[in-house]
Parts: sequence; C-alpha cells; structure tokens
Amino acid sequence: MGSSGLARLQGLFAVYKPPGMKWLHARETVELQLLKGLNAAKPPAPEQRVRFLLGPVEGSEEKKLTLTATSVPTLTTHRLVRGPAFTSLKIGVGHHLDARASGVLVLAVGHGLRLLTDVYDAHLTKDYTVRGLLGKATDSFCEDGRLIEKTTYDHVTREMLDRILARIQGSHQKALVMYSNLDLKSQEAYEMAVQGVIRPMNKSPMLITGTRCLHFAPPEFLLEVQCMHETQQQLRKLVHEIGLELKTAAVCTQVRRTRDGFFRLDDALLRTQWNLHSIQGAIQSAAPRVAAELERNLRLRLGHQQLPSAGQPWGSKDPSSTVEVESYSGQ
Repeated sequence: MGSSGLARLQGLFAVYKPPGMKWLHARETVELQLLKGLNAAKPPAPEQRVRFLLGPVEGSEEKKLTLTATSVPTLTTHRLVRGPAFTSLKIGVGHHLDARASGVLVLAVGHGLRLLTDVYDAHLTKDYTVRGLLGKATDSFCEDGRLIEKTTYDHVTREMLDRILARIQGSHQKALVMYSNLDLKSQEAYEMAVQGVIRPMNKSPMLITGTRCLHFAPPEFLLEVQCMHETQQQLRKLVHEIGLELKTAAVCTQVRRTRDGFFRLDDALLRTQWNLHSIQGAIQSAAPRVAAELERNLRLRLGHQQLPSAGQPWGSKDPSSTVEVESYSGQ
C-alpha cells in the first residue's frame, strides 16, 4: 500500500501558504504529513520461512526430542524492527513566497521535480493582489516598518491612480518586448503580441504585464498586478513608488499571490488539506492541465523563437525604478 501510494505522488500541486509562515516551513510541513500518510498504510504480510525447531515427538510418551520443520514469519522486515518504511521525500518548491506574503505556492514531488524546470523555462506570469495604504512611508515599504514620513493624501483621486498604473504597464510592455529578443517588424512578433504570449527568453528584471485598481477608498487601495520575475519585496516597493508618483506616500499592507502559472487559488490546498489523500488527488487533477500547458508553451517557444534584429540589444542593465522603465529600455 505504501509503494502504491508513493507511485501516485508524481507531479505538481499547489498549496495555500498563509502569511507569517516561511516557504521552507510550509514545504517541511507537507513532507511530514506525506510521510505520516505513507507510513500509516497497512504493511504487507511478513514473508514466511522454514525453521527446524527442537521439540518432543507428537503422540509419543518418550521424552526424546526431535527437529520439526515449521513455517514462521520473518521479523527482519517488521515495522518495529526496521522502523518506518519512508523517512524522507524530495519535495521541490516553485516560485518562492516570503514570510509576509500569502497565496499560491507550487510544490513538486517525484518526476514533478523535472517539471519545475520546464515551468521556470516557460516564464509564465503570476497574478497578485496588493493592498496599499496612503499617507505614510516606512523603511521596509511595509506597514509595520519604521515610520520615516507622514503625508496628506486628500488630493489623490481614482483617475490619478489609474493614469499612474497605465504608465507603469506601458513602460513595462516596452521592456518586455526588448527582453523577448523579437524582431519587431516580423510577422511572428505581431502574432505573439496579438496572442499576448510575448515573454523574455532569459532571466530579466521584474516585468509587469498588466495592472489595475480593484478598489479605491482612501487611504486604502487594492491593486491587481500580473507580472513575472518578481519578488514580493519588489511589489511592496512598487506601492511605495506609486505613492511618490501621486505626490504623497504609501506603504504595502498585503501581498497575496492568486495565480502562479496555471495554478490558481481554487487549485491550492488549504492547511487542513495538507495530507496524503488530498495531495494525491490534487496531483491527479492537475496532471492533464500541466502537461497540456507545458506542451503549448514549448510549441510557442520553438515556433516563434527569433534572433534579435540588427541594432537591437541583447540585454540591458536592471531598472533603477519600477515605475520609470523607460530609463533602461532604451526608449
């Protein structure tokens, strides 16, 4: 039963990491629960072996002893002798979430470890909801950081915020095209732009492919950000820089990942579901979608991969500002 359970632990799945928990602790907790489930399975019946036992002859009144062939269980494979059958599992972690952030965290077990490399090479986008608070700035860009400035925000409107977000998205779109190494005059570049599948060919700075305001009630606001190659701290810095563009200050109060590639919130297992049965079900449910999406992305990369046109740079220095991407995109 344990071996069959392990055979079904081959692939990718997602868990919901709560805020305040480090990603390493989440991974170790999942491993512990999987080991507990695998070792709780009923062990197979012990093997039998023939032993010659010394004893009196049955039906005889004499006290003479003789050797009798007897089948007895082999105790060398008994759980109390050899210990638990499974003591460790190799579990891979996808794109990390820091301790303050929450949301979808992709994990891999078995041959899913190889799939993680394919996921990284696909340069898939991720979705976040980011909450901000106008009127103050801290040294860590977080609400609980050391306060360094307090400002007014009465002049800030929804229209001002929308204009800033449009500028950010536009400048990052230019950088995205540059890092994709596409010939902008080619038919392939046009088709990829129409399909919305332009992606960098290699590692790049954080690139924002879409952003919008979901809720605006000063001093609080809620943003939806679609991006790649980001860290959660960079998203907090983005809120800070948006505050500066609005002629005020802002801190980030929450970063929550709602999608990582093709894993969404609905696919993420809650803390109470981190057990063998639920994880096996999540792997089986996600396997067809994972295979189809990776195959689709591979076809796009092989079918539309282009060399840079003459005079187009292969790379550039990292941005000094999240908002003003024009400063490093050569525009």
